[in-house]
Amino acid sequence: MNIITRRCLASAAMAGVLGWSVSAQASVTAFDVQAVTEAYPEHGDSRVAGYEKIEAVAYFAVNPDSPRASKVVDIDRVPVNEQGEVVFSTDVVILRPKAQGTGMLMYDIPNRGRNLMFPLMNLSAPDEAFSVQDPGDGFLMRQGDTMVWSGWQTHLGDKRIALKLPVADGVAGMSREEFIFDNHEPVSVATLSYPAANQQREAASLTVRPTPDAPRQVLEGLSFRYLDDTHIEIVRPESMDGGAIYEFIYPARDAEPSGLGMLATSDLVSFLRGSPGHDVPSPLDDIAHTMALGISQSGRFLRDLIYQGYNADASGNRVFDGAMVHIAGSRKTFTNYRFAQPGRFSRQHEDHDAPGDQFPFSYVETEDPYSGRRDSILAACRQTETCPRLMHTDTSAEFWQARASLVSTSPQGQPLRMPDDVRLYFFSGAPHFNAWGAQSTTNDICQYPTNPLSVAPSMRALIRAMQAWVMNDQPPPASHYPGLAGDDTLVAPGALDLPAFYEEVPEPPINTLLARRHDVLPPSSGGSAYSLSVPRVDEDGIDLGGIRQPYVAAPLGSYLGWNLRDEGYAKGQLCNLAGSFIAFGNDTPRDPRTPVRERYPTAQAYREALNTSIEGLVEEGLMLDADRSWVLEQAPRW
Repeated sequence: MNIITRRCLASAAMAGVLGWSVSAQASVTAFDVQAVTEAYPEHGDSRVAGYEKIEAVAYFAVNPDSPRASKVVDIDRVPVNEQGEVVFSTDVVILRPKAQGTGMLMYDIPNRGRNLMFPLMNLSAPDEAFSVQDPGDGFLMRQGDTMVWSGWQTHLGDKRIALKLPVADGVAGMSREEFIFDNHEPVSVATLSYPAANQQREAASLTVRPTPDAPRQVLEGLSFRYLDDTHIEIVRPESMDGGAIYEFIYPARDAEPSGLGMLATSDLVSFLRGSPGHDVPSPLDDIAHTMALGISQSGRFLRDLIYQGYNADASGNRVFDGAMVHIAGSRKTFTNYRFAQPGRFSRQHEDHDAPGDQFPFSYVETEDPYSGRRDSILAACRQTETCPRLMHTDTSAEFWQARASLVSTSPQGQPLRMPDDVRLYFFSGAPHFNAWGAQSTTNDICQYPTNPLSVAPSMRALIRAMQAWVMNDQPPPASHYPGLAGDDTLVAPGALDLPAFYEEVPEPPINTLLARRHDVLPPSSGGSAYSLSVPRVDEDGIDLGGIRQPYVAAPLGSYLGWNLRDEGYAKGQLCNLAGSFIAFGNDTPRDPRTPVRERYPTAQAYREALNTSIEGLVEEGLMLDADRSWVLEQAPRW
């Protein structure tokens, strides 16, 4: 059945299962369409109408000895079919315009099996399950791109889009878990990422430490027992507070070749864009260009995919013409490892020494001072001439938690100059991630109220700019990122001139980085730390050297990318990724910052300051003029 017939079925609101025969050598061997439905019939709105949703399963077969597959850890330990191939599958969701589209395939890499592109770009509400149900304001639909999601991670539950992999035969080994409970319960239950190979207590170890740089300890009152092969009960010592780090090392089984998630992503997009080398025809017949968006975990995965050479498909063709890496900092992922845990990533307090954060860091070739190796994220695609045009965007949080200075400076701290096909953008004062409309809140764990800022206004402009760059060769705005050659806005973390908040000048710690060996557990490290820097700040403590969203350019308080843990929860350590917002005038009588009424004597003066900021962003191509109204309408109350 061809694509025209499927479109007829969709327009008639019918769904079918479509499959093709399997032959031996192609990467995609079958594409089973399980449902085709009208995507947004209930909206009846020109902003979102005219799309159909295809739900499918893509099947793959790879020769484990091929150059692409042989890089996948444990690929040689999983069962093969009669042709000697490893077979696996992934869920796929496609949103396709019914009328003529742009010819652009926009691939959103799921974050833990979820769709974060809609909350960021369409201003829709976040959903803990995978969903394309809420189109938000229809921004992406007005673009007219074909949008695609598929699984690259396993064991995410039924409500999230996932990859299905075979289990490695007879592979057992030690695996490591970290747990921070952030409560004061005397007994806690923890879930293991992999089943225990045996449940003998003497085969496992449990330690605790108050902070990542403190020695691991076995304290009086600390104990554990298995509840089953994937759950343990931990009795916690009274001497440790709620933010203590519990490390459990145990014999695990059921390892999977998790690196196949990169190959699955690469081959699916290769297949959908109509590249040769697959057993079945693509259900899409109008794709001329491809773009990838990766947000947070997905951004780290996209950097890893490019670094490991998977932006070239099995035939040597480029997979993604453009790539947008958002809030990844300098990290990659804990994916292509035995007993991989792609959900874990290094922060200053949590999972501090998780794999996936080691050299190389930048898109420019640099030298690692500890190994002497020269490398870059783009080294493999440079060799095959398959590099995408790339935008890398970070917030203030990434300089503290994700060592973002290593993207724009060498491991020794020297400024770098990006190649012409790379742009770096930095959003001053922003936390790691917020959907539009977030509110500042307080909790028991963090010292300061959380930062509600969303960078949606600029990200919507940049995704438009990326499309024009890929499709029309139209250069995007120049990079705005501290540490690049000619920029002097980076300083050592201890050299910041922060104002006093609540009558105290804070001293936020940075997520230091050492060269580590992860082939031993716990990981070992040696040598000095890599050189890390953070942006200079203004008199309000807001970062300089980046793009200021309108609410930061005309602030009603200090927008910070970091927060600190409070008493009882590892006080003084960085408090995850939420950032801080400390309103002017709600601090103390001795608040050193200029009061709101002196900045903006009237509500009209405040609105004029916002307008001035918007004008500048629009002129630089960093905000769309069409977005002016809702940014102004939803501004914080003066």
